[in-house]
Amino acid sequence: MEKRLVKLSKFLSLVLRHKPEEIGIRLNDGGWVEISDLLAACGRHGIKLSGADLDEVVVSNDKKRFAISEDRLSIRASQGHSLEVALGYEPAAPPDLLYHGTAERFLTSIHQRGLVKGRRQHVHLSTTVETALNVGGRHGKPVALTVNAARMHEDSMAFYLSANGVWLTEVVPPSYLIFP
Repeated sequence: MEKRLVKLSKFLSLVLRHKPEEIGIRLNDGGWVEISDLLAACGRHGIKLSGADLDEVVVSNDKKRFAISEDRLSIRASQGHSLEVALGYEPAAPPDLLYHGTAERFLTSIHQRGLVKGRRQHVHLSTTVETALNVGGRHGKPVALTVNAARMHEDSMAFYLSANGVWLTEVVPPSYLIFP
């Protein structure tokens, strides 16, 4: 993705996941904001973002971080919010194994506490080791942890599949983790 689009994508992640107040917008309960309001707020804050730019960021984002409503009037982040939003994802049966990418330096804490959501609404899990390692690499030497999702699901722990294919859950206790 072109540098300018990467910068816009990071900015959109900030305002649609964490700090909409930075540009004076409000997300509704589902995390949506009208595209016209978003574009106007960006303009008022000196951020050049056109409808065409927004479409390009959404389409070209390899992680599919953003979703546009069916009527094409609103946008939201698909997951990763530190704000309380009701994403409306229905519980779903996960694959038997899922993966979580982290940095090696966090392993001691994860052995003790498991995977916790921290400031986000959910723990994020992927279907491939490769994706997990890419995510973990953003924070240091990457490690992919294997999650026994089938057993968690059997034990009545809920999973949700986000619009961009990321699996979400509240917590992964250490007993469901397989460490490398």
